[in-house]
Amino acid sequence: MTLDPRTPVLIGQGQTLDRSTDPQSAKHPVALMADALSAAAHDAGISLPNEVDAIRVVRLLSWKYGNAARALGTACGMHAHEYATTPHGGNMPQTLVNLTARQILRGEVDFVVLAGGESSRTRSAVKDTSLLPWPPVDGAPVPAPSHIVDDMALLNDEEMRLGIVMPIQIYPMFETAIRAAAGRSVDAHDVRIAELWSRFSAVARDNEFAWGRQPLTAQQVLTVSSDNRMIGAPYRKVMNSNNQVNMAASLIMCSAARAESLGVPRDRWVFPLAGTDCHEHQFISNRWSFAETPAVARGGRLALELAGVDSGDISLIDLYSCFPSAVQLGAEALGLDLAQQLTLTGGLSFAGGPWNNYVMHAIATAMQRLRDSPREKALIWGNGGYATKHAFGVYAMQPPANGFRHDSPQAEIDALPRRELALGDDAAGAATIEAYSVMHDRDGGPERLVAAALRSDGRRVWITCDERSVAESFTRGEHVGDNVTLRRSGELAL
Repeated sequence: MTLDPRTPVLIGQGQTLDRSTDPQSAKHPVALMADALSAAAHDAGISLPNEVDAIRVVRLLSWKYGNAARALGTACGMHAHEYATTPHGGNMPQTLVNLTARQILRGEVDFVVLAGGESSRTRSAVKDTSLLPWPPVDGAPVPAPSHIVDDMALLNDEEMRLGIVMPIQIYPMFETAIRAAAGRSVDAHDVRIAELWSRFSAVARDNEFAWGRQPLTAQQVLTVSSDNRMIGAPYRKVMNSNNQVNMAASLIMCSAARAESLGVPRDRWVFPLAGTDCHEHQFISNRWSFAETPAVARGGRLALELAGVDSGDISLIDLYSCFPSAVQLGAEALGLDLAQQLTLTGGLSFAGGPWNNYVMHAIATAMQRLRDSPREKALIWGNGGYATKHAFGVYAMQPPANGFRHDSPQAEIDALPRRELALGDDAAGAATIEAYSVMHDRDGGPERLVAAALRSDGRRVWITCDERSVAESFTRGEHVGDNVTLRRSGELAL
């Protein structure tokens, strides 16, 4: 097969981590990205060019730069025609690959650097940021980065008013909905997700770039302790994404013609075969069910179809794993067995969850695995928001038979049924709980109930309650299906 010279190809990947929290030695995020990019160039067997088409950095949280992409270029001695950033979202690394692949195919760019990183561990350990000899937050003004991916609001006014805004509140609610839909007892379901997380920890053990490499038994995942306190029931601390890491990753993408001219050996080339991007109904208030993700089903199926493969052809899988509910929702939507290996890295709890950039580590790891097993294929799923925004990529060592393909099933998703939200006094009356979580304080005590319920007319209502006795009562037994009465939106009639 004659290869189109415009075929997009990944030629280099690099990952790095820094465990230091010493203000004088710990690296700031762009310095970590520079290390990762240098590793990616070494991986490709090339020297970084002085000029590139674009440097694209995933939005970061742990330090503020005027233009992180430009800072990365300066650190690595590169000038770019475009310095760009993304909105927030764990889908963004895969979305960047999809976008860049399309642009390479169209001849709009030829050599692009992707990177992302965080130094959250250091930032949380060093309370006085003036002690950090990092680039000044209010340094000399520089041109703002280009925003090359459209953003979308993730919360509506009522969700924000009630303070239902944090992933650690919302993903546990998905978990209770999944549990109830499966008809499992609380104890049986806890064991199921603990076994899942134990399997993820075993993968992290063998990943040299994982933040936490200590494997855990299912019992260790389940056991509540001072180091593994309850956060948002039913999630113990270890079931939450570990964002307190100093990690970075980088990918180098170019056209096949450029890879050839650079002398990159063909056994280093990894081809993106296909990609999709889509999102669920924008606000969780309007989701039809918290126990399913129809956009994942449609986006994942379409990515496989565009790549000319089915799920049985994929042996290397990395499902987004910020919480156990995300993995279960993804596996169910994609028709995957939860017992099979669904992470390449160990996941966000163990390998580390550097905010928006985890998936770049997953793609980098997939590249390594594909080179080791060149007949295999890989599927990556990135998730942003509250299982809201999704990006899929299919990868292989062999070029795509019909060229890289990309599409979105968004029109089909938008036409799916959605719930209306009852507001204010209109929410008063009887409702049935469909999902809930109990938030715990730092001492492990239950302090706040957060729940979603359905009225008889099918509308959704939100419930929050700061009465500790009520919160505590919801930590015992199953409460999905309980009948409750609301005084108004957000308020139980106690």
